Amino acid sequence: MDPIIVLAILVGLIVIGFPIFLALGLSGLAGLYMARGSMAFFFAPTSLFGQLNAFELIALPLFILMGNFLGATPVGSSLFTAAVRWLNWLRGSLAISSVGASAMFGAVSGVSLAGVAAVGSIAVPQMLQRGYSRSLAAGAVVSAGALAMLIPPSVPFIIYGAVSSVSVADLFIGGIVPGIVLALALSLFIYIRVWLNPEEAPASKERFTWKERWVSLANIWHAALLVVAVLGSIYSGLATPSEAAGIGAAGAFLIATLIFRSLSWGKFLEILATTARVSGAILLIIGCAKIFGDYLNMVRVPQLLTEALTATGLPAWAILVAVMLLLILLGMIVDAVSLIVVTTPVLLPLVTALGYDPLWFGIVMVLNLEIAVVTPPVGLNLYALRGVCPELSVEEIIKSALPFVAVQFLVLMLFVFFPSLSLWLPGLM
Repeated sequence: MDPIIVLAILVGLIVIGFPIFLALGLSGLAGLYMARGSMAFFFAPTSLFGQLNAFELIALPLFILMGNFLGATPVGSSLFTAAVRWLNWLRGSLAISSVGASAMFGAVSGVSLAGVAAVGSIAVPQMLQRGYSRSLAAGAVVSAGALAMLIPPSVPFIIYGAVSSVSVADLFIGGIVPGIVLALALSLFIYIRVWLNPEEAPASKERFTWKERWVSLANIWHAALLVVAVLGSIYSGLATPSEAAGIGAAGAFLIATLIFRSLSWGKFLEILATTARVSGAILLIIGCAKIFGDYLNMVRVPQLLTEALTATGLPAWAILVAVMLLLILLGMIVDAVSLIVVTTPVLLPLVTALGYDPLWFGIVMVLNLEIAVVTPPVGLNLYALRGVCPELSVEEIIKSALPFVAVQFLVLMLFVFFPSLSLWLPGLM
């Protein structure tokens, strides 16, 4: 009965408008008090600081800082321009280019919202100006922006690694193949869609010379070098993800100051304040969610859930599909960070009891979260695109995202039913 009361407290606090970290912390503290009395006031701070005292979490603010530095530069527009010049021979090239640019921007930022803002502010107006349908323009950008969650360096992977004790470096490596597959699937969907409905994307009349194409690559060499420096240092074993994050933040700072000269003193202070605010909010959620998770473990909720589901006799794949659908539903009402830190301690024991790898589960969970950030009412990418493209209504953006969500779900199911697809690359390292 006590867990139901604690869950009711959590939901009630969220409904009346409490910040998610306070709702998690207070409901967890209430549960600990019901279970252990006054000792709860010792357990709770120990849980919070124990969770945050992790070397891996140093990467979190540094990768956010890297993304914010790059967001202050024209890197997003340069990536989109390069993609357009190389892909303009395809019908729907602008929409496909937005997928490619978002994937590349995700590889140098790790922040989904930054990708939507950087690419969307350039790509959507150009597509609308060239006669693309509003649905295709909005849907392509808002869904492709989510690639930053999966393509390393990925902030959700850092959070999952801290909660589950799975290697962040292995998660980064494991996210490469699903990220490429999802980007290709979105691009293929766009190509088939405009082939069936040519009026959605008029053929481009622009022609670019090989010189213009190579010049466009010259404008993004710094971003490519940064990706190689960050990911290469991790995969080669020269640096941990946290150390590589420092390299990335320093490199992004140099790109913003020495190459683009777009970082004024005021902008620099603004970026530091934004990074501190966002990082602090995420870390508070992680710490308070640990209090809530420790209560659930204390009263054996994960074990009881595992025993109940395995006793049903359902095949493992059926239970996994149910878990994925549950995560999709929860993702529609809970932000990605909270979803990872609250559900991982509960679901991971079930997944491992079914014989699956915790590394694989982290990858498919982040694939799942990519759907969450483009589904209402808490799909942050929807509102990020609305912020940079005020000519689009939120209702238009939501409707435009639905076909792309279906593609994302099919890719998710592919990696759910074939775990080896996401595990073979980490196995080679």
